Formats: sequence, structure tokens, C-alpha cells
Amino acid sequence: MKVLIIKVSSMGDIIHTLPAITDASVSVPKISFNWVVEETFSEILRWHPAIHQIIPINLRFWIKNWYDTSSWKKYYECIQELKKKEYDVIIDAQGLLKTSLLITCSSRGEKHGMDYISTREPVSSLFYHKRHYVNKSQHAVERIRQLFSLSLKYPVPSCIGKYNIEHLFPPQKNNVPYLIFFHATTKIKKHWPELNWSVIARCAINAGYHIKLPFWTKSEESRINRLVKLSYNQIIVLPKLTLQEIAMQISGATAIISVDTGLSHLAAALSCPNLTLYGPTNPELIGTYGQNQIILYSSTKKMEHLNPMYVWEVFQKVLALTSI
Repeated sequence: MKVLIIKVSSMGDIIHTLPAITDASVSVPKISFNWVVEETFSEILRWHPAIHQIIPINLRFWIKNWYDTSSWKKYYECIQELKKKEYDVIIDAQGLLKTSLLITCSSRGEKHGMDYISTREPVSSLFYHKRHYVNKSQHAVERIRQLFSLSLKYPVPSCIGKYNIEHLFPPQKNNVPYLIFFHATTKIKKHWPELNWSVIARCAINAGYHIKLPFWTKSEESRINRLVKLSYNQIIVLPKLTLQEIAMQISGATAIISVDTGLSHLAAALSCPNLTLYGPTNPELIGTYGQNQIILYSSTKKMEHLNPMYVWEVFQKVLALTSI
């Protein structure tokens, strides 16, 4: 059976889809997956053994530069390439109008997705041949697992979802234990104040840990430079890394403290002990999912109300997971 998956972004959403791929690869004999994804995140898909072909696109760039004829040309070339293959089943796991209109409707095969009640943008369901009801109160991982089971006609396994990528990044032992702080996220209201990070850094260093801080943008680099000035020399600023390189860093970490960002979900996929801080986001629906994951949610939905000393106290539970 040839199946096309349409889930172009974001990193967390893509990682949330991997357990459904694992379910289907075990439940359906001789199944083969192709996946349409933003090129930025295509590296993640190469790690899962059930994914046969990756079809990278630059949908965000094309939409942002809709006035540029070269963007439309590249989009047209991508669609023409997509139309060359016909699939037994196409699963639109994105549930957005833009992907349904620009990608799903141009693909060839029986199209499946969530129905009007279940999907994120109800009008997107108009582009599917088969529409499935999936309860919105479930975690995103379970919702996608259910969508795949209904589309491909197999029962959802009763076990917790398995990402099936952690075998590529086995835990590493280090002479000097280190923590990673995933401090950056796209939305300002999801940030944790820099002073709070500084307090946590001092607690971690006093406990004998080094700290590694990654960055990818200039604003993120400026933030960690300020943190380094406020703290000690045991803070290591990582260079700009590929997703595979950051996955290797995660595999060697004792534990992680993160905000609501795609990298926190990567840590969950690799089963690295991780404390994720949430403010405006409801973690019951899209929080980190998997083993060794602890969530701390601000009752006021404001990140600044998560006291750093209380965060450090809760983090001891995460560190305890490393000794199990």
C-alpha cells in the first residue's frame, strides 16, 4: 500500500505524527510512506525507517513571497512532480486550508482527513474524500494515531505511541554531566524571563553541571550572550547545529529544561529527561509526549509567574529519572 502523508510543519507537529507512522508500519503489511514536508524539517523524517520518500517543499516561503513569479514557478514545479504518482491513500494530517488547497487537492489518490468538527480549520475538510471524526479533547499524538487508524483501517494499539527514532541516538555517557536549556521559542509570550534562566543556571552550576545553550537566530544569540554574562564559565554556547547534531547533543545530556518549542518535542521523542515550562499553551493537548517528560504549567498562563526556585525544585524530579 502506497500512502502519502501531508504534514508540512511545524517541528512539534511533525514529531507528533511519527507514532502514527510506527503504528501503521506494524499494523499494515507492505505499507510504504511518502511525506510532503517543509524542507527545513525534512531531516527528521529520514530517521524513521518506515518513510520511503520525502517530498520537500517551501510552502511558507512561497506564501510569504506570493508576489514573486519565481515562487509560483517553484510551487508549480513541485505540484507537477507530486501529480506524477498516484497513492492508495492520502492522509492530510495538517488540517489547514492552505495545505488542503495548495497541496492536498493536487495530489492523486483517495484523500482522508479529519471531519468538519474535528479539524483545526473546518473548511479544509471539503477537500477530502473521506472525513473522520476524531475527538478534540485528546493529545495531538493520539488524535493523529486515531486519524491514521481510521484512514488505513486498523485498531489503534493500546500502548503509548512510539516515535521509533531514538535507536539512532542512544544515550551517551560524559565525563562532565551537562544540561541543555532550550530557552528560545517563536512567540514572545512563551518565553521565560532571562533573569529566571540566570537563577536556574546558577543552581545547576552549583549542583555540578555544565550548561549548553543552542541558538539559531541573532536574537537568540543575543539572549544567551546576556545569560553568559550573568552566570559562570560553565555555560557552553553551542554553534549553529543541524537537527541531527542537536539530536546528538540531546542524547548526551543528563536532562533538559525547555520552553514550548519544537526542540522540547525532539527531546521527548528521544526519551531524554525533560522539564517543559508552559504558560499560554494547554500542555494537555500539545505538550511533550513520551517517557521521562515532566510538565510545569503556569496557573495564570503567564510564563513570568513560574518561579525559578520552584522550577528548580520540580526539576529534581526530572534529575531523579536519570538514576532509574
